[in-house]
Amino acid sequence: MTNRETKQSVFQRWLLNNKIISSMLIILLLLAIIYMFDKVNFIFEPIVALFSAVGAPIIIAGVFYYLLNPIVDWAERRYKMSRVATITVQFLVLLVLIVWGLAVFIPWLSDQIVGLINHWPEYWRALVKMIDQLTADKRFADVNKWFNQTNSDISKWVQNYSAEYAKKGIHGVSSVVGTLTSAIITIVTFPLILFYLLKDGHQMPNYMAKFLPPKARASFLDTIGEINKQISNYIRGQLSVAFAVMVMFAIGYTIIGLPYGWLIAISAGLLNLIPFLGSFLAMVPAVVVGLFVSPMMLVYVFIVFMIEQTLEGKVIAPKLLGNSLKVHPVTVVVILLSAGNIFGLAGVVFGIPGYAIAKVLIYRLYKWWQLNSGLFRDETNQ
Repeated sequence: MTNRETKQSVFQRWLLNNKIISSMLIILLLLAIIYMFDKVNFIFEPIVALFSAVGAPIIIAGVFYYLLNPIVDWAERRYKMSRVATITVQFLVLLVLIVWGLAVFIPWLSDQIVGLINHWPEYWRALVKMIDQLTADKRFADVNKWFNQTNSDISKWVQNYSAEYAKKGIHGVSSVVGTLTSAIITIVTFPLILFYLLKDGHQMPNYMAKFLPPKARASFLDTIGEINKQISNYIRGQLSVAFAVMVMFAIGYTIIGLPYGWLIAISAGLLNLIPFLGSFLAMVPAVVVGLFVSPMMLVYVFIVFMIEQTLEGKVIAPKLLGNSLKVHPVTVVVILLSAGNIFGLAGVVFGIPGYAIAKVLIYRLYKWWQLNSGLFRDETNQ
């Protein structure tokens, strides 16, 4: 064996065929790519602007697609109905619900919200007074000081925000007009996107696969299928659980006679879209209102909450949501905190499904690397 061959074999064995070195090189390459993207982020500004314009109708249409597509598939398979006919029936039902919402539900909800907003300062003062009384003892001086400081900070923030919003004047009006315009565009465009998604969405993966090399098509379709399954399970399961939570709180608060119980129950259902934290956040208005009514009402509120949490954790969530994403609770909390800090409310809502998609893609890339790099030949042969 020549000197050159020996050097090549040593180089290949200790560098190219070494798992640790290869992994470090890949990590360095990824960090270099991230650094490069950070330096040329202006290139992506048009893409961000485009997504901000069309993102809302696409996301809303996507959510409705995952809710309605199983019905379209079932009707096509069971009754041989055309997809267009089933979609038309679904759109008519949605139209009836929208008309009912505009005529009945929205005015009722508006009255409830206005009433709660008008009474909220009174409820909050009662809460502050009660906590002051409970922490008046010297043993709770630190707690009392912390609560008063927190209450003062909240009051200052509300006053500053109100003053800042009032100062905006015409700019605030233009912002409201812009928001209304975006909402109207979303309402007009999302049904069109939804219609074509329901009609042709199931053919999209096969159409996209035609642009790939023949050897990569099967793997691509498997990956898209797995991502589609993860997203559909999460959306349908999470919305079903949120609806069940809303119904349970509405029934419980109606039984105990909590003021604005239905409004608080609806907010609990919406906040339940945030895993783990939603139900506890929804307890804040229920506790404040219940405490204002009477101490016994507060006890009833906690009883309703405990019953709801038991039913949700033991019966409803395992049945409707299951463990479809296979994400550890600690991972969920980390994702919510990090995504919420970076992307705000959108990160909190879409962080978990985004993580599920990234997890599938990274796993598939790892399997491809494992099969093609030659570094795991001994493991794959076992």
